[in-house]
Amino acid sequence: MSVSAATIDSVTPSAADRLRPVRVWLYLVAALVLLMVAVGGMTRLTDSGLSITSWQPISGVIPPLSDADWQAEFDAYRHIPQFTVQNSWMTLADFKPIFWWEWTHRFLGRFIGLAFFVPFLVFLFQRRLSWRLAPALGLLFVMGGLQGFIGWWMVSSGLADRVDVSQYRLATHLGAAALLFASLVAVARGLGGPLRAAAPSRTEIVGAASLAGLVYLQIIAGAFVAGLDAGFGYNTWPLMDGALIPAGLGVMEPWWRNIFENALTVQFVHRSIAYTIVVFAAVLFWFQGRAGGFAHTAAWLPRIGVLILCQLALGITTLLLVVPLPLALGHQVLAFMLFGTAIAWLADIWRTTVL
Repeated sequence: MSVSAATIDSVTPSAADRLRPVRVWLYLVAALVLLMVAVGGMTRLTDSGLSITSWQPISGVIPPLSDADWQAEFDAYRHIPQFTVQNSWMTLADFKPIFWWEWTHRFLGRFIGLAFFVPFLVFLFQRRLSWRLAPALGLLFVMGGLQGFIGWWMVSSGLADRVDVSQYRLATHLGAAALLFASLVAVARGLGGPLRAAAPSRTEIVGAASLAGLVYLQIIAGAFVAGLDAGFGYNTWPLMDGALIPAGLGVMEPWWRNIFENALTVQFVHRSIAYTIVVFAAVLFWFQGRAGGFAHTAAWLPRIGVLILCQLALGITTLLLVVPLPLALGHQVLAFMLFGTAIAWLADIWRTTVL
């Protein structure tokens, strides 16, 4: 929420009307980030992320245009462990689909940069942007650019000694994307100006912040599940490996490695955070109903509750069906939508309390 704090303080009701095109622009950029997350998920689920073995921020926008270009890309891929250990059966024809997923993911990153920078210059020329808004927008641009560096840092981890990328770097990449998405939503809502509504209760303020934190933590935990392919094991529910609390959660030494490297423990942690979110949201719903109901900013809570139940059902179904691609992709995208909605709730609380 710190990205939008100074922004909201500087927005009056009259200025909010002038900033409406800026808000629409930021929401569109957030939608593009969500699309990139979906394409990134598809890239991950199809094992396409290592198909391009170099990072060329400018010239890389041009895909292979000739047979020689395609052969050069394929030859580079044939030198990394993922091909020699796992995909040595591949022909050039088999390689092209995974190349296109990775190329599309990188192209979207470049496109988002342009979609942010060009309108920014236009709005600057139109004098729609104040100097107090500039730091927030500048930070958003830096966060977007940083994603490119983190993405390559992640990919580089799978080019020498592994057949996939490091789950630690994958979690960093996804976590940074979630923060960028949330910041875009927060700044966009802040540009609506102060919200004239009843002051939120302490229960609502603490509950909204805690819920957003839990959802973000779950996104990070989900990245470790994806990085270790932990969703392909223990495909039963509610029992896991025949028990509510399976044996073998702490077999690695030191103990903390289990949380990040033991597929059994990683999936158990992901399940446990999901249960925590459901219980916490239910308790919050009960307290908020007693504290003042669901008017004004608290109207977000029932909507978030529906998203949580949908995400829970989708996660269980994805697990039981052994991670079918459409469901796994939907599970990741819905997680971002849930996080964005929680951030929108927090942003509206801020707009109310600054009055």
